[in-house]
Amino acid sequence: MEVSLDYLITTVSKYNLKGLDKIRKAYDFAALAHKNQYRESGEPYITHPLAVSILLARINADVDTICAGLLHDVIEDTPTTKEDIEANFGSTVATLVMGVTNLTRASISNKASLDNANIRKLMLGVNKDVRIIIIKLADRLHNMMTLQYKKDPEKQKKKSVETLGIYVPIAESLGLYDVKTELEDKCFMFLMPEKYHKYSDERKKYDELTSGLAEEVAIKINQVLLDNDIPNTVKYRLKNVYGIFKSLVNKGSIEDIHDLLAFKIILDDIDACYLSLRHVHEEYKPIPKYFKDYIAVPKPNHYQAIHTTVLGPESHILQMQMKTAQMEKVAKYGITDFWHGDDSIGAKEMQNALKQEYPIYHHIIEANKMAGSNQEFVDLIKGEVFAEKVQVFTMDGAQVDDLVKGSTVIDFAYRIHSEIGDKMAAVLVNGVNVNFDYTLKDGDQVRIITDESAAGPTEEWLNIAKTARAKKKIREYLNRQKRNGQSLTRSP
Repeated sequence: MEVSLDYLITTVSKYNLKGLDKIRKAYDFAALAHKNQYRESGEPYITHPLAVSILLARINADVDTICAGLLHDVIEDTPTTKEDIEANFGSTVATLVMGVTNLTRASISNKASLDNANIRKLMLGVNKDVRIIIIKLADRLHNMMTLQYKKDPEKQKKKSVETLGIYVPIAESLGLYDVKTELEDKCFMFLMPEKYHKYSDERKKYDELTSGLAEEVAIKINQVLLDNDIPNTVKYRLKNVYGIFKSLVNKGSIEDIHDLLAFKIILDDIDACYLSLRHVHEEYKPIPKYFKDYIAVPKPNHYQAIHTTVLGPESHILQMQMKTAQMEKVAKYGITDFWHGDDSIGAKEMQNALKQEYPIYHHIIEANKMAGSNQEFVDLIKGEVFAEKVQVFTMDGAQVDDLVKGSTVIDFAYRIHSEIGDKMAAVLVNGVNVNFDYTLKDGDQVRIITDESAAGPTEEWLNIAKTARAKKKIREYLNRQKRNGQSLTRSP
């Protein structure tokens, strides 16, 4: 990646001609502040914030975010104050910079406690402005891109573990798939270098082997749809290296991965997506178990497309993704798609969408309320908010997709409402009566039957429940019962 002020200005100019002077001023300010500071690579320190800003410009970040990217380390690493930034660049830039500035060792002496406090501070930044986390993602991505210059292998591994556990899930939750996959591959390279190179080589060989086939299939799909009066554009991509590794755990060869080679079929509207599915299936035999309709049921991060896996030429397994141009934009830019417009409007729309439509916002706020310490907060984030989820449905078809894998019907009940959990008398899953320790599976439809005279939660429920929310509500119920029992005992 070219790292220069000219390249940054050129990149920003492609989508926004306003505020370029402010960006140049921020660069000059940061360059002076970081004068005589160097990275472990030996490069002038200014190359890092400059690279961060270029990464932000690649996703069409607004001017204030670009400036904050350039200035994101000046408070932490130089005598510059928040007041200095506010006086020169305004309150918004100052708030963004403060949001990504780490707490100091002076405030928290223990390194592990400091790390947890900084993660909590960063995550809660979404309440003020989601751009804080987006800047931090760009910062972490560039740090991972240059992690080879950190000479201590243990520090490399620690940074990679933290990135996989925190920053990769954040990127996925916000729909920033390009950032997610690049972070994954960098982490994989430092954590398991031998396996990384093994699967990287296999991916390269598969790419060389199938490049002609992929081009042939893309041309054929395009022509078949055009013959049926369906305008389209067809692109294709290979799964990233870490994704290949995860898919092959306890499984067969690389050729068996159902979404290894995926074709993106970009169409004019939703009707064309469903109509194209028919023609794709007429041309190539589908493998039903891999079908997903993310248009009817979008992912929590707003990703939409119809996914179907088919047997292509020479029995190659191929994934087909039917989506509109807007869906493809959201798949590329995630929540930052709101930046494709006026600066002030885009930032406001992004923040409003986060609070109203992205589950990660409410999960972070709820985790903060439940956690008594920074360590508990980080444990909740890793163990529940960012853990693999099970997707189930209520009886009226409402989707519940934020329960961690392994959750039981007790967790489901308390996820809907605490009173439903407290008064749960029986449970039907897919029309069949089940015990309260039933573990939910993808696609289950759950009906909770309540009764005012139900016995209510017991101590045993604490061992059955998996989620912190359910356990907290059960403990609150048991404590209320204990207090009520004591009151009755003391009554004359």
